[in-house]
Amino acid sequence: MKNVEKYARGYYMPPFECNDWVKKEYVDKAPIWCSVDLRDGNQALVIPMSLEQKLEFFTYLCKLGFKEIEVGFPAASETEYDFLRALIERNLIPDDVTIQVLTQSREHIIAKTFEALRGVKKAIVHLYNSTSVSQREQVFRKSKEEIVEIAKFGARLFNEYAQKTEGDFIFEYSPESFTGTEMEFARDICNEVIKIWKPTPNRKVIINLPVTVSMSMPHVYASQVEYMCKSLIDRENVIVSLHPHNDRGCAIADSELGLLAGADRIEGTLFGNGERTGNVDIITLALNMYSHGVDPHLDFDNILPIVAEYEKVTGMKVNERQPYSGRLVFAAFSGSHQDAIAKGMKWREEKNPKHWSVPYLPIDPKDIGREYEGDVIRINSQSGKGGIGYLMEQRYGIVIPQKMRENFGYAVKSVSDRAHKELQPQEVYDVFQEKYVNIACPLAITEHHYKQIDGIQSTVTVDYNGKKSIVEAQGNGRLDAVSNAIKKLLPREYHIAEYQEHALSKTSKSQAVAYVCVENAEGNKFWGVGIHNDIIEASVKALVSAINNMIK
Repeated sequence: MKNVEKYARGYYMPPFECNDWVKKEYVDKAPIWCSVDLRDGNQALVIPMSLEQKLEFFTYLCKLGFKEIEVGFPAASETEYDFLRALIERNLIPDDVTIQVLTQSREHIIAKTFEALRGVKKAIVHLYNSTSVSQREQVFRKSKEEIVEIAKFGARLFNEYAQKTEGDFIFEYSPESFTGTEMEFARDICNEVIKIWKPTPNRKVIINLPVTVSMSMPHVYASQVEYMCKSLIDRENVIVSLHPHNDRGCAIADSELGLLAGADRIEGTLFGNGERTGNVDIITLALNMYSHGVDPHLDFDNILPIVAEYEKVTGMKVNERQPYSGRLVFAAFSGSHQDAIAKGMKWREEKNPKHWSVPYLPIDPKDIGREYEGDVIRINSQSGKGGIGYLMEQRYGIVIPQKMRENFGYAVKSVSDRAHKELQPQEVYDVFQEKYVNIACPLAITEHHYKQIDGIQSTVTVDYNGKKSIVEAQGNGRLDAVSNAIKKLLPREYHIAEYQEHALSKTSKSQAVAYVCVENAEGNKFWGVGIHNDIIEASVKALVSAINNMIK
């Protein structure tokens, strides 16, 4: 590519090695979650949410289990201010939920923010100012000392306004553009704020380390977070928070490694909505933990209604391949994948293991409200016999014999290929019905009776090409006797190569299913299926269906 020389790494490593996070295998407990959907997420929408949409979404976030929710920048606009006032005045904030508001380090904005909070029971007030080299040099054109004074000025005002405003307030500070800030300077400015706020065990301070713009690989961010965790004063009274953005597609990795590095809290959004490429996706992050056996303490048991609510209030769409949440994320079209999943599910039924370990499925889709038949096994021209067989068994109770599955698989893939589309389960079942079940042309048996004479003697009424005949024949069983009767009329040689039967358990009616494979003189095999409430009748219908497929 052209102009690669114009780019340089704009991040700063800690002054000493900070790699203790490498020794940890996985995130072993849920962080404190803070949804910023209503502030950071809302400001990134083409059409921001209305007041009523915000109120609806706030209630839904509470329902999902969020205990901290950033509700806006109340000094920025009347809409933001009115939303906060509506939450307080309508008493919509549950007692166990803390709202969060954002403000810059300017007195009239801080004053407006605390005015908007009057009457609140508990709130996090979030102060920020930019600290990166590029912001200091290009936007503010101020020295490090002047930037520190901005933060200290706001911190002192927080103390003043909190004292004269009724309510329980927790303070949060963000060195915005942290990832482009020298680590020693980030440490110093945060420590100056901590000194002013004087945190205690009962009134901790939040220091938030935002990936305002993602500038490095995730391990660099982890080292930066670890450095800050080791360098902040009063660390035992400080909650270290992360606010990763996704410019490099690394927000999930940044968050996970940042938590390994010592962070306590995550600010993010549902499905990763946010400025530019978005914020960290809390659903993906939480369900990653869930897949390791860690309870995220958020209610994502039914993911599809969450998708619907999010799309309704934001006007955004969840991508089909969005981890865990997308329409196709559990879908297996590949034949080999379908076969492995079907065998894995069968193995679970047989072994009943304690832990989940099905090929290609990192979690059990049912744990988040997805269905195996509709979400996991998807049928198109790439699908295999295993997946198609699994779908038929799970959805319709049709246990297709192993030796028949390849034949049926080709029939289904042929239909999908010609139509150039995915087939829905009912369409797959329709192919099965049309090709195999109770086929009565050109040959049909209208009656069959049996006597026990030298084995079994059958008397069979056969309608073949419009001509009715009554034929008797012997056999070592009823189906063999019927087959021998048909052979007297049919000018073709064949023998019964396979036979299976089972009860049809997926319907309210008591029905039996029989499967017959006949093999002609050339070694070609043809399958038929009979379904009836009488197993003998089902067996005869299966034989006739197979013979008709051979004739055709």
